[in-house]
Amino acid sequence: MSKVNYAAIDIGSNAVRLLIKSINPETAEQLFTKELLLRVPLRLGEEVFTQGEIPASKAKKLLRLMKAYRQLMKIYEVDAYRACATSAMRDAANGKEVIETITRKSGIRIDIINGEEEARLVYDNHIEYLADKNADYIYVDVGGGSTEISLIHQGILRSSRSYNIGTVRLLKGKVVPSVYNRLKRDLNKLREQYPVITIIGSGGNINKLFRLAKLPAKNKMTLPVEKLVQLNNTLKNYSLEERARLYNLKPDRADVITNAADIFLLVAEHTQAKHIVVPTIGLVDGIIDSLYLQHHKTPEEQIPLPIY
Repeated sequence: MSKVNYAAIDIGSNAVRLLIKSINPETAEQLFTKELLLRVPLRLGEEVFTQGEIPASKAKKLLRLMKAYRQLMKIYEVDAYRACATSAMRDAANGKEVIETITRKSGIRIDIINGEEEARLVYDNHIEYLADKNADYIYVDVGGGSTEISLIHQGILRSSRSYNIGTVRLLKGKVVPSVYNRLKRDLNKLREQYPVITIIGSGGNINKLFRLAKLPAKNKMTLPVEKLVQLNNTLKNYSLEERARLYNLKPDRADVITNAADIFLLVAEHTQAKHIVVPTIGLVDGIIDSLYLQHHKTPEEQIPLPIY
């Protein structure tokens, strides 16, 4: 088998990512090689969570971006890809219309996926290999529009739920109190059933928070909740401009990073978790792995790169 290139596109509420990885079966020490990773802070959720739909200006930008990503996939000779849209596109009244237009004009097929599939894509292809089969975990993926929480018991994904609590929603003051209450009730029930539980954190913000914590090498992928509390308090002491400058954060990260920390700390408080495992992976990684498995099991079913 020769070298194969896969691509994943994540159309999120805060940013739109493209990841291209190559797979060379002749390279024994590393199966995947990252060829390209791009992140464009389009922030679709900004208008969706306040006005209920994606404005024409953002739809045009997304179309241009998809055309650009398509050209990059052709340059990198991508063999198969998948593009997924999450919370903002799910909630937008014109979400399906926008997707249909983009598919027709760019040739990029986009799937609007629910929170459960979002969580499963990452778990099935990454998290299951990290978890101690004798321990209990909750996988927490904090995005711009929603938070996915999944229970992992004895190495098996037992349940997965999605809550419309995300960093951009919080920024815009659009989180409904009843959703918060439902999340707290569910977390309290989990604590009663599983008194010793560890959080597995996913998303760009927890990855950045883990790096900002500057933990000793021995911590590997583990962020103590106590350390996150300290870091969050420190970040909140600064203005957005100071936060961006002192911690080398992009503006679209600086204004939501403490919201993400608040969500993770809420989960930790109600489950009494002491640590957060941060494997620094996300939806695009899960999509790539699922394409790889699909290619090996049923290659005729993989999604071909559209060519005009």
